[in-house]
Amino acid sequence: MSIITLLTDFGVSSPYVAQIKGVLATRQPESRVIDLTHSVPPQNVQAAAITLDDLAPWFPAGAVHVAVVDPGVGSDRRILAAHVGDWYFVLPDNGLISPLADRFAVKSVVALDRPEFWLSPVSNTFHGRDVMAPVAAAIARGVPLEELGESVDDWHRVHIPRPRVMSKSIQGEVIYVDSFGNLITNVSADDVHGDDVFRIGDRVVNGLVRSYSDRTAGQLVALIGSSGRLEFAVVDGNAAVQFGAGQGASVEVDLVGETQRVGDSQ
Repeated sequence: MSIITLLTDFGVSSPYVAQIKGVLATRQPESRVIDLTHSVPPQNVQAAAITLDDLAPWFPAGAVHVAVVDPGVGSDRRILAAHVGDWYFVLPDNGLISPLADRFAVKSVVALDRPEFWLSPVSNTFHGRDVMAPVAAAIARGVPLEELGESVDDWHRVHIPRPRVMSKSIQGEVIYVDSFGNLITNVSADDVHGDDVFRIGDRVVNGLVRSYSDRTAGQLVALIGSSGRLEFAVVDGNAAVQFGAGQGASVEVDLVGETQRVGDSQ
């Protein structure tokens, strides 16, 4: 059985998700449709790209991932179908596959230009339903990408900020706020040590905890989350709300002992 996943910024109660699922059920009823999330912050391409990068690799080879975070819908931006790593993607050409393309082989990317695979008429405001969903169904049926559009190599990249790693410190930033209000940063687990000192705004956290339950309710903690990134969280609370911090907030790590680096890198 083929798998098709959905990632959108529509919200959990949106009727638009059901419309996409209806198209998939009509065009490819044999496929299993799985919701990745519909809670990406509205029109936040960076957050969507990071979320897709975190989630897609957990699926088996051949899964088709549909990502509808599309602030340019109705404009002349292209819609892409891509084969990256072991998976297929159908998404707007706004950089959503950038992090995945940095980690996995880009085998094929086409710009969708074959209306015979789409619904008709096509809404100016809902390409996720009218173009992306039927194309995803076609890929799940085994239609090769080259039949869906012309090959392109100038697809749009989105810049995901990288931390500045120096000999005694790291300067990074929050790149995503999850549904619990945890502040996910661009600092990797590989760059830090449990004894380091972690700063966000005017708050200082000495050392990492292994899990949220290692501290009492209301405490600010730093830990390595399931994505392998440093995050700040308030135990049984919402760090983003409590500290008024969000995407782009600066973070700093004071490296201690064995984590100190020789030289700087960016």
